[in-house]
Amino acid sequence: MKRACPNPTSLIAVGSCRIGSDLLRLMHAGSALLRPALLVAGLLTGHDALADGWPSRPLRLVVPAVAGGTADLLARAVSSRLADQLGQPVLIDNKPGANTNIGADFVAKAAPDGYTLCLSGMTLSTNPSLYARLPYDPQKDLAPVILLATSGNVLVVNPALGVTSVSELVALARARPGALHFGTPAIGSTGHLAGEMFNAMAGVKVGPIHYKGAAQALTDLIGGSIEMTFDNIPAALQYIRNGRLRALGVTSARRSSVLPDVPTIAEAGLAGYDISAWFGLTTTAGTPREVIERLNAETRRALAQPGVIERIAALGFDPAGGSSEQFGTLIRNDLVRLGRIIRESGATAD
Repeated sequence: MKRACPNPTSLIAVGSCRIGSDLLRLMHAGSALLRPALLVAGLLTGHDALADGWPSRPLRLVVPAVAGGTADLLARAVSSRLADQLGQPVLIDNKPGANTNIGADFVAKAAPDGYTLCLSGMTLSTNPSLYARLPYDPQKDLAPVILLATSGNVLVVNPALGVTSVSELVALARARPGALHFGTPAIGSTGHLAGEMFNAMAGVKVGPIHYKGAAQALTDLIGGSIEMTFDNIPAALQYIRNGRLRALGVTSARRSSVLPDVPTIAEAGLAGYDISAWFGLTTTAGTPREVIERLNAETRRALAQPGVIERIAALGFDPAGGSSEQFGTLIRNDLVRLGRIIRESGATAD
């Protein structure tokens, strides 16, 4: 049975409500004067009805990165299960460029109806400090939905450096100020900020060498051109196991299940050290609360599925979850603490 509108002669039809016949004829006639008023009425009264009928068409998940990369594979691991649960396709739309700003800006300017999502990473918290101006405001224009996955990096050194612990590395860096260098995949990346946090907390100056991707940094580290890097665990794992690299510590607050014998950097002497890469879902600010809560609940269900857990683990991440409020708190906290590291280091993407 269709639900009747509270006042069917004056309200926009949303979901199963009907528009009064007089207003319908005027809209079909193209009345320029009535449309704005009707739109406002719909926005004021339609949130519950919108949520009741959502989703009624496919969703778009914008990935601000190239197809086939870690972010893209993570999005696909979650979206396929999410589509089954919602009963609508979740279409991946790759929009790489400008350190994720192109894709994020697209979602920030989309209709606030929950049909356009963004796979947001830590750049959501770091780009405001790396760029003098952004085309969107991460805090005002995007709404957090859920934290999908997190992953710590691992501090690895060339064995020829002769250090076997974080404390020995710190002592060497203090004895040779400015002589050591760490490789990063890009300015503002987790690997870069992990190194700058190491400098700040250890009171040393290890210089960053920025590469176009992590692969070349690893190659140069193995070859002895640089002394250390803070790489993602899956990429470095094979070299740790075959002895070509030595792992000194993981950057996250907890040890990695993949490297259980490697201490956290906090355990190894830099108390409070904690930095992890993360990815989550955001949508356009102004999206009805009911829609965000539905997205959050369905994504949490997806993240609990064994197949999704396995696919995320294969990418070197741990499934997360939690409420949209918790994800928002993470974004704001990283905006402050990582922004301070960026400013103190003098790093800029402009």
